[in-house]
Amino acid sequence: MLVSFPSSYVRFDILQRILTRLFGITVIHAMVITDVDDKIIKRSWEENVSPNVLASIYEDEFKRDMLSLKVIPPAVYLRVTENVHHIVAFIDGIIRNGHAYATKEGDVYFDIQSIGGRYGKFVGAVDPQGEPGSTTKRDSRDFALWKRSKPQEPFWESPWGRGRPGWHIECSTIASSVFGSQLDIHSGGIDLAFPHHENEIAQSEAYHQCGQWANYFLHSGHLHLKGSEEKMSKSLKNYISIKDFLQSYSANDHSSMVEARIALGTISTFMQDAKAYMKGQLQCTPVQEAALWDRLADTKSSVLKALADDFDTPRAVSAVMNLIHHGNCQLQPVSTCEGVARSPAVFGAMISYITEILDVFGVDLLHTKEGDVGTSSGRLEGVVEQLTHFRSEVRAFASLVRMLPPVDPPTKLHSTQREGPSSEVVTLSGRTWPPWDRGLTSTWELTEGSESVQEEEQETPS
Repeated sequence: MLVSFPSSYVRFDILQRILTRLFGITVIHAMVITDVDDKIIKRSWEENVSPNVLASIYEDEFKRDMLSLKVIPPAVYLRVTENVHHIVAFIDGIIRNGHAYATKEGDVYFDIQSIGGRYGKFVGAVDPQGEPGSTTKRDSRDFALWKRSKPQEPFWESPWGRGRPGWHIECSTIASSVFGSQLDIHSGGIDLAFPHHENEIAQSEAYHQCGQWANYFLHSGHLHLKGSEEKMSKSLKNYISIKDFLQSYSANDHSSMVEARIALGTISTFMQDAKAYMKGQLQCTPVQEAALWDRLADTKSSVLKALADDFDTPRAVSAVMNLIHHGNCQLQPVSTCEGVARSPAVFGAMISYITEILDVFGVDLLHTKEGDVGTSSGRLEGVVEQLTHFRSEVRAFASLVRMLPPVDPPTKLHSTQREGPSSEVVTLSGRTWPPWDRGLTSTWELTEGSESVQEEEQETPS
């Protein structure tokens, strides 16, 4: 439902990925799009535009934001305006079951007293407040299922007169049209627990005449300003848009941005080193292969146990980082290692597993702010490979020159003989490819464009 902050969608996307990709559970994700409500109608008046047009603009913007955050789209989007006939039938069923009543003005309210003590499951998690409405309500807690139309408002025909659905009824109706009388998981922000989810439960169980409509409600907490109890909110004008956020940070980054970037840098460096080792570009001391295979198996087990324990993602990430630490300990570079046995397979397995886990968490180390550039990257890789191959040949020649008597003028090629990232940067198509010198061999590493160039310029005078 388009009623909670984007952070909720990211969190629940990760949970869906965990359920499907690690535990093999089939998840059918349906999302209700509220394309008519009081706020949309009010804004349409202010901007002198049709509510349908305004809602469509909001929906497109929402979908673009979710795509930029790499949130997996639901199996189906269901709009309220396309399901009003189902909503009318659903309300009529609640009335027939004795749990709702129509007023002479043309409103329909849910009768809280008709369900006795079953109402109030989420009271205590939030501050309960009754909804404003007609003075003809039987109980101040009664909430609207159908609202009579006011001048210049969109409306639909119903047995109670022209009007439109109440806020809560849309979700119950549309969820029931997909999943029937019961669903497994209902998600949303904690601010929706009461009254929205509370009212959904009441009206759904009243319609289906069941004891429990949803098996689990998952509520996501608020985003808060750093060092403050104040939540991030549009009404408080203290929020940042997803578009602006991604100008500074990529979709891979989490709440603690500095720590996330450090962790991603550690992971990226290990992946590059491991790939270089597999290609024979990084010469190392003998690797304790059996120990790494055991460590990989232990990590897989630890990650599954952590995620099976209430989705403990911090503990799972810690296990992966521990695996990377042990992998790095085995990648001890040396200048020459002729005749030393190599163990590329175990590092290939580690790379594959780490990539898989990162994908479960929605992280792609090759993702850039400009979007999916996989095709262009593929074309550029060949060029960069040739450049780094040429660099390796120059470094090998420099090593040979160092063994010869001095000549006049003296050569400066020996300056390339060092380990680690080079101060030189290849820039192609707005992206940077800094070479890494590993012994006499050079390799390259893809980094993000403009920001990396700026950092290099700051650190290395031209």
